[in-house]
Amino acid sequence: MTDSLPVLVTGAAGFIGFHVARLLLERGRAVVGLDNLDPYYDVRLKAARLERLAAFPAFGFERIDIADRAGMAALFAARRFACAVHLAAQAGVRHSLDHPHAYVDANLAGFLNVLEGCRGQQCAHLVYASSSSVYGANATPFRTAEPADHPLSLYGASKRANELMAHAYAHLFAVPMTGLRFFTVYGPWGRPDMAVWRFTAAVLEGRPVPLFNHGRMRRDFTYIGDAAEAVVRILDRAPAGDPHGSGDDPDPSRSRAPWRLYNIGNSRPVGIDEVLGLIEQAAGRAAERELLPMQPGDVAETCADVADLEREFGWHPATPIEEGVKRFVAWYREEWR
Repeated sequence: MTDSLPVLVTGAAGFIGFHVARLLLERGRAVVGLDNLDPYYDVRLKAARLERLAAFPAFGFERIDIADRAGMAALFAARRFACAVHLAAQAGVRHSLDHPHAYVDANLAGFLNVLEGCRGQQCAHLVYASSSSVYGANATPFRTAEPADHPLSLYGASKRANELMAHAYAHLFAVPMTGLRFFTVYGPWGRPDMAVWRFTAAVLEGRPVPLFNHGRMRRDFTYIGDAAEAVVRILDRAPAGDPHGSGDDPDPSRSRAPWRLYNIGNSRPVGIDEVLGLIEQAAGRAAERELLPMQPGDVAETCADVADLEREFGWHPATPIEEGVKRFVAWYREEWR
């Protein structure tokens, strides 16, 4: 990797993108952040994240929609990047039920534009966000070495498509690519549409907290500091390809091509009601629970098997949910509410 060139971080005004960009900047790397400031959630939050990144002299920002083919081509023609972290996407399982075209535009066409840009530059490494949603109907724990061919939402399907598109480009053009299947990332500067933020806001405002599947949901919550650390560690180690890969019994997480998949999760599923209880403790207030049926596209439990991450990097996400929730509630009260 050429340290004199900046790292491209798409989705830099987003939750994970902001934290990854900041961690890279804190470790002395130059960063070009890209975002379109989509109003999927409060743009003021995105602007506040960018304001903090702008305090670093080595940060530059480009407001571009990744689905803008001409705009993305112009960016890659004008700038060179040491490597790229692609985190821009249309997120949200439930949103995909009513707005499917947004997922095709951002997550398929937009990802293709990123792939083309990296191919043209022979980028040293593209790390991109996939999702635990690709596992869909699989049984837990979710393992990267098992097929993930039954997603339960268009969002999950679009992320699985990203993995397959990346493999094709890695095979055809020898651009190293690593997909990260994130599991329910939460923490300071998070997303307002996700459970920890929604629950905290409802508790502090005295509103009922909706618990789907009557509260019988378990999620592998991953603290944002761990998620960002995973991205930066993996970014510096591009996959070389597995020379022993077999077409007779292929491993779905690796290939002869320079392509790799990892789960990024805490490997400790926690009940949604338990998380709400931790928020109640941190907030010092009791919550009113509204029990609701399972929503289309949801799964009852997620759990990441991170054995390959531990084996290859000697590290895995480990921030306890108890500590992460306390940090989020403190941040929400002090900086956002």
